Amino acid sequence: MSDPRYDQLAKLLTNFSTKLQPGERVLIDSYDIPEAMTVALIRAARAGGALPYVQINHGRISRELAREAEAAQYDVQAELELARMQKMQAYIAVRGSHNITEMSDVPSERMKLVMKSMRPVTDYRVRKTKWCVLRWPSSAMAQQAGMSTEQFEDFYFRVCTLDYSKMEPGMAALKARLERADKVHIRGPGTDLKFSIKGIKSIACGGSHNIPDGEVFTCPVRDSVEGTISFNAPTIYLGTNFDGIKLEFQKGKVVRGEAAGGLTDKLNEVLDSDEGARYIGEFSLAFNPHILQPMRDILFDEKISGSFHFTPGQAYEEADNGNRSQVHWDMVNIQRPDYGGGEIFLDSELIRKDGRFIDGPLAALNPENLA
Repeated sequence: MSDPRYDQLAKLLTNFSTKLQPGERVLIDSYDIPEAMTVALIRAARAGGALPYVQINHGRISRELAREAEAAQYDVQAELELARMQKMQAYIAVRGSHNITEMSDVPSERMKLVMKSMRPVTDYRVRKTKWCVLRWPSSAMAQQAGMSTEQFEDFYFRVCTLDYSKMEPGMAALKARLERADKVHIRGPGTDLKFSIKGIKSIACGGSHNIPDGEVFTCPVRDSVEGTISFNAPTIYLGTNFDGIKLEFQKGKVVRGEAAGGLTDKLNEVLDSDEGARYIGEFSLAFNPHILQPMRDILFDEKISGSFHFTPGQAYEEADNGNRSQVHWDMVNIQRPDYGGGEIFLDSELIRKDGRFIDGPLAALNPENLA
């Protein structure tokens, strides 16, 4: 028997997030999720007159393919998948995981090869289709969040089926304020960072590309970042758990990177993936009222209420500073008082303190106005 929450989520993804129109082709990309959810997506797409196509993925199979990846193999796969993506007007990916570290023993050079080969597919999907990507709740995610499976499922559906239209006025105000700004100054424990965002577009994200959602992002001028930053949210990248990441910048470049637990070398290995990996491709302010604690799942953690994230690597085309990289690693700092507090200034004006926007139009994004 299907859970009625599956149908509610499927309708949100097809009607609100991707706004499917009659006759449009949508690729439903299912990763280790219940068959009933894929069926719900197919039915919701058809109800709106769209034409659904489905790809089924499994984590252990993806790991095995990547473990001995060869360029000749993935070049052909990328060619085939790009040809299919070029036939689509929309893309919905629901990504479950029975083991969040499934890819941790895949050699890094193999993962780099896979990511590089598949980059044209991702670029086309992001630039040319209406897309939305989300995680699927699992026992592994419940463990990450420190919840029972049932408790986490309730949390997941509450967050993912939020009325995202409530965010629109505040997001519009924040987008406009960022686009008027030049200098950004961020202060907090272990953090004193300055950079420019002058002339770079800002993007409001309220349920259109990621679920859960709740952020407005822009991008630093590539060579403008100066100072230090400490990230107080744990993170996972290519199957490896990182904690206590600290970065030091000079002229936009990470000149020193540290990570707790003996992982400094591993961190720097990622930052040395290519020339662009040591420069920043995104700066974002987040405000989802239901997401309060990190759980090493970036689609949730990057939306934590009162947080911001700073992203070594590839810049999005929509908010572009020209940085190019195969890396895009969102690192999160939470500025609520329970995480040590902090301040964000735009052109010397304090716009957010201890995770709360200052009174005015931006205050519409504080939790009590969204939940």
